[in-house]
Amino acid sequence: MNDLLSVAPERFPDETARFALDGPAGKLECEARAAAPEGRRDAVAVICHPLSTDGGSMHNKVVTMVERALRESGVDTVIFNFRSVGHSEGEFDQGNGESDDLAAVVAWARKVRPGATLWLAGFSFGSYVTLRNAVRLGAEGLVSIAPPAAGRGWDFGPIELPSCRWLVVMGDADEIVEPQAVYDWIDGLPEGRRPVLVKMEDTSHFFHRRLMDLRGVIKHAVKDWPPPPVSA
Repeated sequence: MNDLLSVAPERFPDETARFALDGPAGKLECEARAAAPEGRRDAVAVICHPLSTDGGSMHNKVVTMVERALRESGVDTVIFNFRSVGHSEGEFDQGNGESDDLAAVVAWARKVRPGATLWLAGFSFGSYVTLRNAVRLGAEGLVSIAPPAAGRGWDFGPIELPSCRWLVVMGDADEIVEPQAVYDWIDGLPEGRRPVLVKMEDTSHFFHRRLMDLRGVIKHAVKDWPPPPVSA
């Protein structure tokens, strides 16, 4: 089915492009979008989706809202399906192979946007994958939405914490990731490595009826993050 996708472009597209990228376990289904020319900054964000085995994909509504918020902040964006999801090939690999998938997408983004600042963003399982790879991939901005820091089988303990700007957004009525466990995890991080935490009241894991509020939270939090505009 991957023959339905175009080949990965050699430059960052000016218009929305959906394509197949060569990944470590086969083709990866990707979609890239450029920020509006008048506000475009020299940055690109790669955004990761929630758990593949629970139906997570790059078309998840939280993922697409995060993508929209970052693109409206002047940042070019790339969303993609981890291995085994949608048109992406391979089998689910508990976050290990998915880390390699992320690295492949980041490598493409750096090739087509050389010198651009890299941001990583993720929702739920996607926030675990982006956090565990933020240091090795050299991220300069990190957005974590509902990170499953406790009780979901993902070990956050050994992760090398980033020193970059880092935002965590958590719904205080999350029914899948225990909010207090996330707050306690953040409180236990070393000073200087703690993220900015935004708690959203009466908000579930999937931000039902609060997606536009999530957009506003992200845009406000990152408003001072972007580098200078792209040179003409």
